[in-house]
Amino acid sequence: MEKFARLISVAPFFLLLCLPFSLAGHDYGQALSKSILFFEAQRSGYLPHDQRVTWRSNSGLNDGKASGVDLVGGYYDAGDNVKFGLPMAFTVTMMSWSIIEYGKQLGSSGELGHAMNAVKWGSDYLIKAHPQPDVLYGEVGDGNTDHYCWQRPEDMTTDRRAYKIDPSNPGSDLAGETAAAMAAASIVFRRSNPSYANELLTHARQLFNFADKYRGKYDSSITVAQKYYRSVSGYNDELLWAAAWLYQATNSQYYLDYLGNNGDSMGGTGWGMTEFGWDVKYAGVQTLVAKFLMQGKASHHAPVFEKYQQKAEYFMCSCLGKGARNVQKTPGGLIFRQRWNNMQFVTSASFLATVYSDYLVSAGRNLNCAAGNVAPSQLLAFAKSQVDYILGDNPRATSYMVGYGNNYPRQVHHRGSSIVSYKVDPTFVTCRGGYATWFSRKGSDPNLLTGAIVGGPDAYDNFADERDNYEQTEPATYNNAPLLGLLARLSGGHGGYNQLLPVVVPAPVEKKPSPQPKISPAPQPKITPAPASTSAPIAIVQKTTASWISKGKTYYRYSTNLTNKSVKELKDIKLSISKLYGPLWGLTKSGNSYAFPSWITSLPAGKGLEFVYIHSASAADVSVSSYTLA
Repeated sequence: MEKFARLISVAPFFLLLCLPFSLAGHDYGQALSKSILFFEAQRSGYLPHDQRVTWRSNSGLNDGKASGVDLVGGYYDAGDNVKFGLPMAFTVTMMSWSIIEYGKQLGSSGELGHAMNAVKWGSDYLIKAHPQPDVLYGEVGDGNTDHYCWQRPEDMTTDRRAYKIDPSNPGSDLAGETAAAMAAASIVFRRSNPSYANELLTHARQLFNFADKYRGKYDSSITVAQKYYRSVSGYNDELLWAAAWLYQATNSQYYLDYLGNNGDSMGGTGWGMTEFGWDVKYAGVQTLVAKFLMQGKASHHAPVFEKYQQKAEYFMCSCLGKGARNVQKTPGGLIFRQRWNNMQFVTSASFLATVYSDYLVSAGRNLNCAAGNVAPSQLLAFAKSQVDYILGDNPRATSYMVGYGNNYPRQVHHRGSSIVSYKVDPTFVTCRGGYATWFSRKGSDPNLLTGAIVGGPDAYDNFADERDNYEQTEPATYNNAPLLGLLARLSGGHGGYNQLLPVVVPAPVEKKPSPQPKISPAPQPKITPAPASTSAPIAIVQKTTASWISKGKTYYRYSTNLTNKSVKELKDIKLSISKLYGPLWGLTKSGNSYAFPSWITSLPAGKGLEFVYIHSASAADVSVSSYTLA
């Protein structure tokens, strides 16, 4: 990541309407495969036996050793060899969100396994970086010394010092984003690797508590990060972001209350945003909370959550050009936020527009903009237009994904791809010698950085394919992370999924047959009675009594029995039911809770009551809110 001011030595020119656009349809499935492959080129540490980017080798094998901790692994953020914790955690969060929303489409494309491997490469490192509840390592390497050298990761001789946050040197933004990443990743692995998912959740909870208790900006503690990943937005957005992901991962009322009680004071309901990225999370928080509202989970926080949703729609409308304040776009139609690595904002905004479009469709409502009501399909069309621009539908007919199409960047600002592979020529590349020999070359990179999304064109759609033009030719992991979901959605279609129903990430299946025994299709989720929710003196037992298939979807009939275990009569029983997505019989809705029918005034000792409900998901969560002992 090179973030120093420089002037691009290209004379500006004005684009004429007659310049060609690439109008051919795009192969989103191919682009998806390539976009995931990029993450393998960014791997640090010991590379696995199934590494597909074969021009890379092991690197950073002593990371953390001087600090007495194992920090081997993780991702290099961009074209350099530093491991920055904040953008790495955001990358893991966005890859996980892509899988959570569009895992079925990823599965049908054969890329789900690769996507989950990409998440795990990052989450494994984040676990290592969190050796104690209130200690988190947030950077390995130093940007200043690293940028002085142009070396392959396999050769690097730069300082590999590790930097951490702790109670004396807090970093709520870094800890909050890492908590969000681990919570989101836990959802990804909940079915295929439940023990790993639980481990991630333990770390996520600890990190959230650490971030919330010891507040401060991480770049005030890890000052070497200031020139590269300064936390301009502060940490309130990350605290809300982490709470939203922990709620989605745990369904705990604590995190829902946190969002409701702190939405106003922390800016979640106040900031109307026109950007979303590794620093500013408000639009992402607002999108998630709007989802919770549309799922019917807001309870008494509904008035606050509605304000979150208004700000989420402010963001969506600004992207469409139908809001009170709209995002800037190039003449060719690309979102333009800044000249350095502008594509990060394009992919992130397009992902939010895509998921929000699907949330609106699932909820059966339109988008409310200053210019009037807008159909959800327009949000999806906007996201598609941005992806198409990236893949070549632009005034230069240039693909900004390396290796996709015929006209793409050949001189990428990336140390590993611009220097001959270590496996081809292991001759040591010196710190400054790399600049003299490889950086200054005018030819194409010797290694193809397949799938990388580079920084992209300027405000007038101009682009210079030159290695020293880091503002436009440097790639980054957080450019690609939102694309996993975007491309899966465009490739696999909507599929008739209700995005507001509980998410079960399907088991990954190999894309092509392999010599190993054939992997059988992923089994349907095993519907078993939910853990008996009890609130003495009442026992609650649920079971499945019937199931059937209608229009390709499996529905289940659940029977729930409540039994009075006490020796006294119970009155005024109120139940709380969440994760209910279908009709219910035998109870009466009373505000945000459920009560017995009016003709049943009490539950005698030893007696029970049954109610039933039907939906196409696992059993609902049933608990007792209150009761009176007669």
